[in-house]
Amino acid sequence: MPGSTNGSTKTMGVLTVGGLVLVTAYSVALGSNGWLWFGWVVLGLITLGMVVSRPT
Repeated sequence: MPGSTNGSTKTMGVLTVGGLVLVTAYSVALGSNGWLWFGWVVLGLITLGMVVSRPT
């Protein structure tokens, strides 16, 4: 639903997508790092939690 997301949730979404791009680029350039992927998954879960729990 466009316009229904508050600023902090949008910011977390942008950070999550940006983190995915950075982790993917790092993995391609220097090889996979499990801790980076773990950190990205945690960030994604936090973002998902913010989206699900936002007030309607």
